[in-house]
Amino acid sequence: MTDQEATLEIEPLEREEGASDMFAAPGVTTAPATDDATPAAYTVLARKYRPRNFDDLIGQEGMVRTLKNAFATGRIAHAFMLTGVRGVGKTTTARLLARALNYESDTVHQPSVEDLAIEGRHCAAIIEGRHLDVLEVDAASRTKVDEMRELLDGVRYAPAEARYKVYVIDEVHMLTTQAFNALLKTLEEPPPHAKFIFATTEIRKVPVTILSRCQRFDLRRVEAPVIVASLAAIAKAEGARIEPEALTLIARAAEGSVRDAQSLLDQALVQVDAGQSISGTVVRDMLGLADRGQTIDLFETLVRGETAASIGGFRALYAVGADPTTVMLDLLEHCHGASLAKALGPEALSLPKDQAARLTALGSALSAGVLARVWQMLLKALDEVRRAPDPAAAVDMTLIRLAYAADLPGPEEALKALHQETSVESSGPPLAPRPGGGGGASAARAPLAQPVAQPVGRVQPQSFEDVVALADTFRDVGLKLDLEKYVRPISFRTGAITFEAAPGAPANLSHRLVSRLKEWTGQPWLVACEGGGGAETLLERQRKATDDAHADALAEPFIQAVLAAFPGAEILDVRQMGAPETSAVDDENANLED
Repeated sequence: MTDQEATLEIEPLEREEGASDMFAAPGVTTAPATDDATPAAYTVLARKYRPRNFDDLIGQEGMVRTLKNAFATGRIAHAFMLTGVRGVGKTTTARLLARALNYESDTVHQPSVEDLAIEGRHCAAIIEGRHLDVLEVDAASRTKVDEMRELLDGVRYAPAEARYKVYVIDEVHMLTTQAFNALLKTLEEPPPHAKFIFATTEIRKVPVTILSRCQRFDLRRVEAPVIVASLAAIAKAEGARIEPEALTLIARAAEGSVRDAQSLLDQALVQVDAGQSISGTVVRDMLGLADRGQTIDLFETLVRGETAASIGGFRALYAVGADPTTVMLDLLEHCHGASLAKALGPEALSLPKDQAARLTALGSALSAGVLARVWQMLLKALDEVRRAPDPAAAVDMTLIRLAYAADLPGPEEALKALHQETSVESSGPPLAPRPGGGGGASAARAPLAQPVAQPVGRVQPQSFEDVVALADTFRDVGLKLDLEKYVRPISFRTGAITFEAAPGAPANLSHRLVSRLKEWTGQPWLVACEGGGGAETLLERQRKATDDAHADALAEPFIQAVLAAFPGAEILDVRQMGAPETSAVDDENANLED
């Protein structure tokens, strides 16, 4: 058995011989329970698998390396400040430091962090909290200055048994200003036999005068893959079967806290009968989470402005137990994922390939400005859902608001359209409002857009060239030119376009095209920008045709003779040079003579 495995064992609680069962039924005599009949008191996983040495600490390699080097070289500070969020190991590290400072065995007679795997003379008493020279204090219950002075009165006395007198003060930020002042002088000039270890989750509330006299360690959140590996080892040691998806869900819900992850695992182990495997569905139901694929569907319908589909999707999730706040957090995560994929690519998302591909397509279809606007609205809505008396109703209102604003023009587009309105004289009636998720979007956009003739009925383009023709029909000259110059079509079907963007393409080209196609055709479109595999743009195709015609013209004997007779002459227009009429040739010769 390795040292690490030895640390995971629990000593059964001992019972006094001959003790009677005080909860036995009246009139029933109970015999003294033997060790085999006495059930051991259950210890939660967070306590059972608490690290017993620095090698057991996960996710804090930088701090462990620094402490090992400090103890190896004898550069041990007199005060340590440990800070970080809940469950990352602050109190555990403080107790390990207290053991390391007072470590002593038959062969080791100096402070050591390398030998903690082997229990020393003082380790058991320190772990059980009964050592005379290690005082562990909760600052939340001793905040007053008199209590702090009473505690510090014993600093000047030498330790009774161990090498150092160690003061471990947890949640030190709870001390009052007067208590901090009482601690300050002792902390500035402590006796050589005294060491202080502070732990806090609110480092900003600790005075800088205290911080400047401590060696500070910021314990960071533990990454999800590290937590998953730790939970898998614990589940194996407990003889439990749990799927990788379930471990991932627990690690994500823990938000970097190892203790929270172990507590959730403890709860998950009792969700199924003994011998059964714990699935992701079981953990998702336990945590009130929604299926990620369904929340991505909800996000897609939301950004397309489909109000009815969005509310229906949320109510389906709510009916199976999804928490409204968790749904909002998932939507925020999807918005962040789409933005991240737009900036860095799908490899930046730690998600399954299908989910990463869907968020990447959304990021390509939406501009950075739209994603930022959706993020801000979701962030504000999250606070509303948390404070609302009916969170589900608050989510409904949020979805309506977001669907309504899905196809509203951004500030840049509105300003540009306003400039166009002031420079172009209005003619004709404005566009009528259209039905759908963003019912007010067209009404809001109509006064800003150039008036155009409304065709009878809706049109459905059957090719990319039809889309360009639509832009020409509706007099959207800017979009038409961008489509001809920057779009290299990859695939086209009704409702979906995939293209490769040519160099220099506007960042909001996909969003503009989605918005205009929805307005022109009356149905939502998905436009995705991908890399590689695209055909030529219309402008590139036209230039290639012109170059081919130019080359064919140069191959004509008559043209070659003309160019030879007039050195330095150039072909300006192939159609004029290729005209069969004699008058056209005479005009060309006259131009060359000039």
